[in-house]
Amino acid sequence: MWRYTTPLLLVVLCALFAWVWPWALILVAPAAVIAIWDFFQNNHTLRRNYPLVSRIRWIMEDLRPFARAYIVEDEMEGRPFSHQERGLVYARAKGDLDDHPFGTELDVYSEEYEWMSHSIVPRSELPEFWRLDIGGPQCDKPYNSALLNISAMSFGSLSANAIEALNLGAKQGDFAHDTGEGSISRYHRKHGGDLIWELGSGYFGCRREDGGFDPDRFAEQANTDQVKMIEIKLSQGAKPGHGGVLPGEKVTEEIAEARGVKVGETCVSPAAHSTFSTPIEMLEWAASLREMSGGKPVGIKLCVGQPHEVLAIAKAMLETGILLDFINVDGAEGGTGAAPLELSNSVGMPLREGQILVRNALVGTGLKDKIKIANAGKIHSGAQMAKSFALGADYCNAARPFMFALGCVQSLRCHTGQCPTGVATQEEWRQQGLVISDKAPRVARFQRATVKSLREIVVAMGLESPWDINQCDLRERLNAARSDAVDHIYEFVEEGALIENPRATTLNRMWELARADSFRRAS
Repeated sequence: MWRYTTPLLLVVLCALFAWVWPWALILVAPAAVIAIWDFFQNNHTLRRNYPLVSRIRWIMEDLRPFARAYIVEDEMEGRPFSHQERGLVYARAKGDLDDHPFGTELDVYSEEYEWMSHSIVPRSELPEFWRLDIGGPQCDKPYNSALLNISAMSFGSLSANAIEALNLGAKQGDFAHDTGEGSISRYHRKHGGDLIWELGSGYFGCRREDGGFDPDRFAEQANTDQVKMIEIKLSQGAKPGHGGVLPGEKVTEEIAEARGVKVGETCVSPAAHSTFSTPIEMLEWAASLREMSGGKPVGIKLCVGQPHEVLAIAKAMLETGILLDFINVDGAEGGTGAAPLELSNSVGMPLREGQILVRNALVGTGLKDKIKIANAGKIHSGAQMAKSFALGADYCNAARPFMFALGCVQSLRCHTGQCPTGVATQEEWRQQGLVISDKAPRVARFQRATVKSLREIVVAMGLESPWDINQCDLRERLNAARSDAVDHIYEFVEEGALIENPRATTLNRMWELARADSFRRAS
């Protein structure tokens, strides 16, 4: 009976208002038409059984993320970033007070709490900031890098204004900006900030018509002064082992120009590279990229999946003598504009375990002093950076925190192209709210304040530099009654252990499965 109630009631109201208050038909008549349409349509059960009123459900679904974020959640809730984490980035980006009153809101006796060990004698006579030369013995043009850079985000995923503001901020703050797989756009070039050119399996920016790698186009772009390093993307944390497709209708003239494809042509990024299929082939290609770029640093970016594959790369470097200049570890907690939910939630190794594995692979093979380790995955504060250094990182990258610096409010609309703040959209009217001259300084301020907070932690620990932070300096809670240093929780192998005595390590089984001539397991 309820199914007939709403449309009948609206029809009666229309007749009544037409008789008594004809002007009210402006409101009631459209509602009646919608109710009658819902009553007779066959696609939605709720709308058919509860005409008009069932649409309240869809309204509430649309409003739910905002109501939860602004009304329901407390300071420590909210994912992927809590309100407190976002608030810290906003404050530092604006240059506002970033101190916190009345002590920590964390439960220090729960597993959410971990801490760095401070010293009775802090060391204050330290440099204001540190920089790092990236480039091993086979690199002719090492890059003097900041300790926190902008992680990979492509033009196309981000708006033109967002890319411009990020690059101008990088220029103002003297740090690097990773192009993402979408290659180097006119907006990356405009302000001249240092670039890390990411090469994915689509080879955008150096692509032949058949989708293969074009060495001539690569050399042309890689030899420009603005490009400082080359990063081969093997996988990313948000959707590891998954390619991508940019539909032709989204390939505008500007995107086509950056990626080296035709306007309106669907862009396909395969799951795997076509230039190599084995660890040795990958290293040989990396060496050729280094040569074609004039000796600039070349490294890889990956979310760790199968441990033996990381060890296979180490074995290949030992066998061939070809070295990477850096390895950028992306955690499974990393984000992207759009990814299959199953891959985001259930595939890929989290940053901590992935970084420790890469560290152990390099230390265990005696290569760590020649190859730098970077990481990315929710690095939003100096504390997160300090913890990364404790686990073996040499420098850090961040993506979403720099989006917050631009004004992102974590509305989770990236995949729709309807970002309300103009960051992750290609709609021009939405981008108008993102004023480059205002947001670029915020990007620079956030980076500077975050690196400064890292320095304050190093001072408190009584160390000379962040590279002196050791595994024993980071402690985790195991339960409410016990805690321990991370080197008693995870294995950190000794220098050369995988060469001299792999059986003494927990990596022995994976070491035996690793092959320099294949990413597949040894039989």
